[in-house]
Amino acid sequence: MEQTRVVDNLWRIWVDTKRRIVSFHEEEGCQMLEFHSHEMFLSCVDQYSGKQYRYQ
Repeated sequence: MEQTRVVDNLWRIWVDTKRRIVSFHEEEGCQMLEFHSHEMFLSCVDQYSGKQYRYQ
């Protein structure tokens, strides 16, 4: 039996630690981070802001 997973609450960011960039869309050469909790997503974004990462 085939199972399908419905993901209602999913947030993603792509991070490039060499160029210090956080992207809200898929970006080549970046590592994708996936969050199932909005609070964890916001916490991560805050942490990268504190490290002076640039957003695109």
